Amino acid sequence: MEKLFDELVDEQRRKLLKFASKIIPNLTTDDLLQPNDYPELENNPLFRYEEGVLEGLLTARMAFLAQKKESEGFQK
Repeated sequence: MEKLFDELVDEQRRKLLKFASKIIPNLTTDDLLQPNDYPELENNPLFRYEEGVLEGLLTARMAFLAQKKESEGFQK
C-alpha cells in the first residue's frame, strides 16, 4: 500500500509540473512549492485543483503511515 501511495504522489507531481509548465515554461519542481509567487498559477483554478489532488494524496499517505506505525506498535 505504501508503494501505491508513493506511485500516486509521484504521478500527480509529474502531472502538476506538466500542467504548470504549459502556463509558465521552464518552471521547476521547486517553483511549485511556492505557486503564490506566480499569479498565473495562483489564479488558475485547474492548477489549484490539481494541486489539491496532490495535497489530498499526501495527506492520505501520511494518515496511512501513521496508522501503520500505530498498528505495528500494538503488535510488539
